[in-house]
Amino acid sequence: MLRTRPYRLTVLAVALALAGCAARPAESAAWSPPPPAPSASAPVATTAAAPVAFAAKTSPVTAAQLGKSWRAGCPVGPADLRMLRLSYWGFDERPHSGAIVVHKDVAADVTTVFRTLFAKHFPIRSLKPVSAYGGSDDDSMAADNTSAFNCRNAVSSGKPSWSVHAYGKAIDVNPVENPYLFGDEVLPPAGSAYVDRSRYRPGMAVKGGVLVKAFAAVGWKWNVGGANPDYQHFSTTGT
Repeated sequence: MLRTRPYRLTVLAVALALAGCAARPAESAAWSPPPPAPSASAPVATTAAAPVAFAAKTSPVTAAQLGKSWRAGCPVGPADLRMLRLSYWGFDERPHSGAIVVHKDVAADVTTVFRTLFAKHFPIRSLKPVSAYGGSDDDSMAADNTSAFNCRNAVSSGKPSWSVHAYGKAIDVNPVENPYLFGDEVLPPAGSAYVDRSRYRPGMAVKGGVLVKAFAAVGWKWNVGGANPDYQHFSTTGT
């Protein structure tokens, strides 16, 4: 059907108005489009957990802190001893903090040993002064506790004599995993499960192992010679 001129002009005006709206720039947006999702092969940034640092503190020790592990007449007094608070790895594969009493002359070497053990994640069951067990070596061993100073005689069948522990220059490490085989006795009794040393289990002292090498590096000796091997015992003298 033929359209009249006024009608065509009206249609043209509407078309031009619509075209003008389409050409008008959009208003500035208040948001930004999200970034494209990373592809499956794109690396995802992660933050690694910071390594746990070894901590050590050396401080004087008092007669009160030594409790029943010391008495008058012992070969060394409190002034000759130091309390070491040290980091160690537990059998739960987590870091812990414990304490041990040693002679002041070996405090630096013992700290070096425990720093090495911590770095290698060598497990230690417990690290407490023997005073926590009323000075009882038997109770400390039964608890699988690693300890050093204790004013007591050596465990032997000979004439009574001071143990190197009485000088603070010996350490027993993980007594259950590393028992003392004294004649027919196993000290502590729970160490019977570890008399067979042919199969390594965590916490054991073995030739060429982390524990033995750490003590050897500071000149300490492992007392496993002779008929009564003392697998837990490390000292400056080897006795």
